[in-house]
Amino acid sequence: MNKFGVYTLANDVVYDQLIALLNSIEVNIDPDIPICVIPYDSNIDKITAEIQGRDNVRLFENRLSMRRWENFYNQVWNAHPQASLKNQGLSKKWYKKSGLFRKMCAFDGQFEQFVFYDADSLAMSPLHKVIEKLKDYDFIFDDWEHKKASNVAALNFGVIKNEVGMEEVEVRKFLHCSSFFGSKRDLFPDEQLDKLIQQFIENREFTWINERSWWCDADLFSYMTLRCNSSLFNFTLSPNGKDRTGNCADADPFVNINNVLYNQEGLKPIHRLHYMNYPSIDFSRLCKGEDVNIRYQEEFLYYRFLQNPEQRPKELKPPSLLSKMGRTIQKIIHKFK
Repeated sequence: MNKFGVYTLANDVVYDQLIALLNSIEVNIDPDIPICVIPYDSNIDKITAEIQGRDNVRLFENRLSMRRWENFYNQVWNAHPQASLKNQGLSKKWYKKSGLFRKMCAFDGQFEQFVFYDADSLAMSPLHKVIEKLKDYDFIFDDWEHKKASNVAALNFGVIKNEVGMEEVEVRKFLHCSSFFGSKRDLFPDEQLDKLIQQFIENREFTWINERSWWCDADLFSYMTLRCNSSLFNFTLSPNGKDRTGNCADADPFVNINNVLYNQEGLKPIHRLHYMNYPSIDFSRLCKGEDVNIRYQEEFLYYRFLQNPEQRPKELKPPSLLSKMGRTIQKIIHKFK
């Protein structure tokens, strides 16, 4: 068993993004750090071939762990009122078939301590600060979920206060994303998951999840860390102003210094760049030479083709009118389906 390593979650849909992430970890963290890729689903032929060419990267193959977490999130998600609406064709916000929660297999994996990155990320700085914080905390985060407005926040502040007396200011400390986190192995044994299922379903604590928010793996993860009374540290709540940075490609301004991005205000180092809200297909098109208008796309291309720069597109061209029309038609067809 390794003392420390990195996890991510991927399949062939995010093939280009995975390669960019792995290369950024090699350059900006450690070329020898062990990395484990958890399969999002069975569509992994391309990433399996890629992993075989990297000595420090392996595929997560613990099927028992994957089934354990699939069973857990299927039970709790199907207990939520949104599930019955989906079954009646009234809700489009239900993702019980999603593989996103497989990332929780990291708690059953080979690393005693770890950091998880979503595949649509680029690692931008070493992890020594995260490792240091793991001496005192069970979970380390670096996001701004705690700042969301009440009507779209992951948890329902009023319900939680009525049931357990926790004030909103305290609950907010447990709001976090799932795209980047540091933690430790074995924090969620079977008995802990059984207890969470009982509380969530039998005690109807699914009402703790804010139905007006976008129900996702991060919402459930926030509920879990709150209900388990975990010790958390979020760098965006750090008393040290140098720790508080942005991380989102579509929202935050950064400065590029030798292909490493820094927070524009104060040139503070960031842990990662997260390309949230950009579809994976855009990155595939970008790697084929299409200008898809992704912020920090030059940085992405640098890391994607770091090991084979001769394959990087020589120039980026906008999509043709015919391509745009075809994609619009496909979107309309998909919507009706």
